[in-house]
Amino acid sequence: MIKLIRKLTEFVGIGESEIHMIVRDCAGGIVFCGDKVLMILNDKHEWSFPKGVVRAGQKLTEIAVKRIKAEAGVEASIIAPCGKTKYEFFSVTRRKPVHNNVSWFVMKAESDSVEASLSEGFIDARFFTIEEALETITYSQDKSLLMMAYQRYKELA
Repeated sequence: MIKLIRKLTEFVGIGESEIHMIVRDCAGGIVFCGDKVLMILNDKHEWSFPKGVVRAGQKLTEIAVKRIKAEAGVEASIIAPCGKTKYEFFSVTRRKPVHNNVSWFVMKAESDSVEASLSEGFIDARFFTIEEALETITYSQDKSLLMMAYQRYKELA
């Protein structure tokens, strides 16, 4: 990761001393409706699960519910916590590396009606069967997350 950051800083024209990693807490949901799971497609053509940054004074659960509604137009309720993931990327607009700590929740929706939010940067949102989702998900850690969430959902729903 360090070598990649050095190359990116050279590419965008900033020195290493100007870089401080942004660390953010985030919350998101793996939303089930029957035996289907909600996924969103961002403007980079990456299929994933809805999530968002938690600001000071906000609750993880509050943000998870809000982001599902904002990104996919889905009303969902939390069933249980579902673990955490971490990932890093280089933000070209901020000109800094970003580290996201994401807390996930198993969630349930009563309807599979969705509407991707173009204004939030999402070009598609839909409910997939578990098999379709596993074939479609962009990142491997999300596949593991889905399997863990689905097992928990089946135990508790």
